Amino acid sequence: MRSTILQTATRYLLPILLLFSVFLLLRGHYYPGGGFVGGLVASIAFVLHSFANGAEASMKIMRRKPLSLIPIGLGLSMFSIIIPTFFGYPPMTGLWLEEKFPVIGSVGTALFFDIGVYLVVVGVVLTILFTISLNQD
Repeated sequence: MRSTILQTATRYLLPILLLFSVFLLLRGHYYPGGGFVGGLVASIAFVLHSFANGAEASMKIMRRKPLSLIPIGLGLSMFSIIIPTFFGYPPMTGLWLEEKFPVIGSVGTALFFDIGVYLVVVGVVLTILFTISLNQD
């Protein structure tokens, strides 16, 4: 039995929580936050949606299995770690573009590393939770 109140609330909370997770992701360059915290908030948004509407409905919204986000995130993080070596710097050295972008600010390898961590966290958390949820039904 699904709660109508929870279903209605999650209809509005899902986009707000996802937007907040992106804010935390982008804020992580200068202040606390980043890929891990942003990924956890995004995962919580989908978990809340799955509580209200079922795991199948949440999987439909994602349009791909969360397991596929893990190698994409790992690849992006590895790319950001290795790219400085092509410029003669040690791995994990932060490289930044000269110009700043509106809303985002400075773009560099740290942002790509954070995005990779974000995708890995979302992929791992949702894979575990959806696997548990779908096996119980």
